[in-house]
Amino acid sequence: MPEKKTIERARRDRRQGKSPSTQAGEFVREEFHHIREGKHGARSTKQAIAIGLSKARRAGVRMRPPRPGTTSEETREHAERDFEKGQSETRPRISPRRSRAVLGALKREGTSAASPEAISRQAHRAARSRSPSERRGAALKAARSRTHAERSQSARKAARTRKSRSR
Repeated sequence: MPEKKTIERARRDRRQGKSPSTQAGEFVREEFHHIREGKHGARSTKQAIAIGLSKARRAGVRMRPPRPGTTSEETREHAERDFEKGQSETRPRISPRRSRAVLGALKREGTSAASPEAISRQAHRAARSRSPSERRGAALKAARSRTHAERSQSARKAARTRKSRSR
């Protein structure tokens, strides 16, 4: 069950007109936080992200399941099921035994999946699978949603990065 604060943050994102993936990001962030504080672990960063996305879909975020061919059929079916559960009005009763079993299994996993290094590695891997033009488009879209102060802060950081790499 997602925390109340997480749901509120996702709702605020929706009110601001942000994309479903941004709204779902709040749930992924919460998952990383749980792993870091030792509530449970995760086998990999990918698993932590998957748990967060599943929670987001079940909480009603309109995050579409991946298209056929992009992921395994099993993953896609799970995502479809989560999406439908989140969009339906009735809430099914959750089995306490199953919840305990899942939490018990996750508690046996390590916590390094939520380390800054692991998250950075995962982000770089995900970015590598996208073309330069796709990455550029994402950067331009992000720049459009920033305020003037945030844009200048980003420009200063970019200049610093360029300077450190030119040495």
